[in-house]
Amino acid sequence: MTRLLIIGPPGSGKGTQAVHLARHFNIPAVSTGDIFRSNVSQATELGSKAAQYLDGGDFVPDHLTNALVRDRLLDEDVRRGFLLDGYPRTAAQAVELDTMLAAAGLALDAVIELRAPDAELEQRMRRRAREQGRTDDTADVFRRRLDLYRRETHEVVSVYTARGILVPVDGSGNPVKITAQAIDAVEKFLAASRA
Repeated sequence: MTRLLIIGPPGSGKGTQAVHLARHFNIPAVSTGDIFRSNVSQATELGSKAAQYLDGGDFVPDHLTNALVRDRLLDEDVRRGFLLDGYPRTAAQAVELDTMLAAAGLALDAVIELRAPDAELEQRMRRRAREQGRTDDTADVFRRRLDLYRRETHEVVSVYTARGILVPVDGSGNPVKITAQAIDAVEKFLAASRA
């Protein structure tokens, strides 16, 4: 059972790396972004509420996000482990995740932090906007999301650094190389922590 979290600024490749890491560790990737976008495209009640925040570059409020993740973590496929992508994004959500996991006698094994320069992040976001037609990838929205990451999500990084479970990974350059580096770093970390 491996329980992982991947975190990093917008455009750092979390979604791409989450898929590869989840496949390697044979666990499901649980992406709040995918769940939100699915609800938005299906025009569900949650999707309509989430769209108001996503399109403006804001985070979906904790109470909506927490409820969504709590329900997802009850599914059968995550009992043997998971890789969370996009949650927690705030210190309050990190506390809520601790509560959810503790209720089942569980805890995170490692937190992967992808790091890349701002210029590369913005370039990736512009490319993704063109390729995927995402309305939440404009330059202004990107800058707002990066600012939110620095103000709020970076606190989450500090929490996991203090716990000694943060695994930093250089998220610059070739995605295949980044995947190999991330897998190697996580495997080494898990082997050392389980020894």
